[in-house]
Amino acid sequence: MKYRLRSLTLLPLLAIVTGCASPGYYLHAVSGQFEILNKRRPVEEVLSDPATTPRIRRQLELVRRLRDFASRELGLPDNRSYRTYADLERPFVVWNAFATPELSLEPKQWCFLFAGCVSYRGYFARVKAEKFAADLKQDGYDVYVGGAPAYSTLGWFNDPLLNTFIHRAEADLAGLLFHELAHQVLYVSGDTAFNESFATVVELEGVKRWFERHGTAQQARAYRQKIQRREQFILLVRKHKTRLAEIYASNLNDAEKRSAKIRVFEELRSDYEILKASWGNYADYDKWISQDLNNAHLAAIGMYSQHVAAFQKLLAQQGDNLMAFYHSVKKMANLPENERRIALQNS
Repeated sequence: MKYRLRSLTLLPLLAIVTGCASPGYYLHAVSGQFEILNKRRPVEEVLSDPATTPRIRRQLELVRRLRDFASRELGLPDNRSYRTYADLERPFVVWNAFATPELSLEPKQWCFLFAGCVSYRGYFARVKAEKFAADLKQDGYDVYVGGAPAYSTLGWFNDPLLNTFIHRAEADLAGLLFHELAHQVLYVSGDTAFNESFATVVELEGVKRWFERHGTAQQARAYRQKIQRREQFILLVRKHKTRLAEIYASNLNDAEKRSAKIRVFEELRSDYEILKASWGNYADYDKWISQDLNNAHLAAIGMYSQHVAAFQKLLAQQGDNLMAFYHSVKKMANLPENERRIALQNS
């Protein structure tokens, strides 16, 4: 699997429920969301359809087991989400646009009434996301458009399984489902890093427990190795992100900062080749690293993992009891942002 956005709570949905977006964006959001809703079919119906391929049938049967496990063993919502299936006939459900200033890592934000401010803007059509990003680029921003195979509507709708992720390997499919359902447990307006880090911890813990009960030792080892490599890759990116932040905050003039920026991205690619070699040339991140990287690419990477370690520590303090963990996180979520950060780091 190449490194790409796994999922994000979707801005077109937020336009639907708030009415805060421009008329054109609002219409795009409504039509895109209802296309998905109209294409949903109950999993039971798809399984009984003679036209359903054996591969889809196997994956849907796996998902039924994963979905039941999520509610029964992980305390995730027991509703109709991921109990229907829709084939959208495209590789991603949405494309998300990110933007940062040329000499800053601070992402541009878009604000909505209920969701607060978030660091990306999502489109159901790639061409629209790219047009939006192109306009921002003309204004001098670094931009990045990434496809996402899934998203959460935070319980506003019963989210379906999609062709954009149904063919994933068992661990990846389990992780995605647990991650998306975790967003229905908790969503803090305007705090993407908090939301995504929480969902990532539920994902990691859920997949670990799934394999402990329904998998093999080999599958569990392979999953742990994949997660370890993901963490190592993120640490590598963060190292160079920190270096860029130091450069942008320095007394260098803009021309010197641009030259230093180029060097940092070259060093990132060089260091990645060393890391890749230590993995035995495991190539999951090749496509991402080979892009024409800029600040916006880095903005898209950190939001899933910024607070993962702190949430994992909190889960351990709760004796790995997920219900107690959810309760503690919900209490924390009610705090003002600064107090929430302090409480999380001091947990």
